[in-house]
Amino acid sequence: MTDWDLVCGRDFAVPDGRDLDDLVAELAAALRDPDPAVRDGAPYVVLRAWIARDVIDAGRRAKLGAIMAERFTDPEIQARTFAPLVLDMIVSRGDFDPAWLAAFSAWYPAETDLRGYDAKLGWLHAVAHGADLLATFGRHPSVDPASMLDLAAARLVAPTGHLFAAQEDDRLARAIALVLARPGLSGADALGWLDPVAASFAALPRGTTPAHASNSMRTLRALYVLLDTGIGPSRDAPALPQPHRDAVKARLAEVLAPVFQHG
Repeated sequence: MTDWDLVCGRDFAVPDGRDLDDLVAELAAALRDPDPAVRDGAPYVVLRAWIARDVIDAGRRAKLGAIMAERFTDPEIQARTFAPLVLDMIVSRGDFDPAWLAAFSAWYPAETDLRGYDAKLGWLHAVAHGADLLATFGRHPSVDPASMLDLAAARLVAPTGHLFAAQEDDRLARAIALVLARPGLSGADALGWLDPVAASFAALPRGTTPAHASNSMRTLRALYVLLDTGIGPSRDAPALPQPHRDAVKARLAEVLAPVFQHG
């Protein structure tokens, strides 16, 4: 077993005498481990560094991406929810495979285990981790941004008994805002994804607020704030232009209006 803490301490140098394919396979296995100290510790940091530095080259990234795409149907929740984190690293590096997008698009709105943190498994965060990948796909030149906005809406309207409690709403709002800033997005597409959310609000029985509706409301409110204040692709980056900001804010106000009405 590789001492990944030691690898971190040596500026991520590949251990002497070790086969890189074997090391990548070991890292991939660690990223589905039920022990959060293994899955979310040094192996995650090493994998991120090796992908960013091209230690894991394009061919190996393609194979790793295929493994992660398969994990969206893994029976273990931690395997499913850490797959988007690894794919995000790979796609952010510039790689893309339509099969990865298809696997993610099938999983994201259908995932039913939306726990943020579990006392035994650690962070799971399906919605938040998926949101990060949704943003990266949504800004990739090979992906139709409207399809990612539609995917975000599908996640919001999917019935669930889980109430977002670990800033999942903020992470999803951020992802939507980043996709809305994609150059070339049409005005119709910038607004159209909100129609199914509006329809879901209209269908709510009077006097009840199911968890998915509350999640949607809070996500849309966070999105409104982000459109007002601006959002960049990273913490220190300048805010991206939002060509449809005023129109989207107006539509958000319309969609959320029934939430603030009484009686």
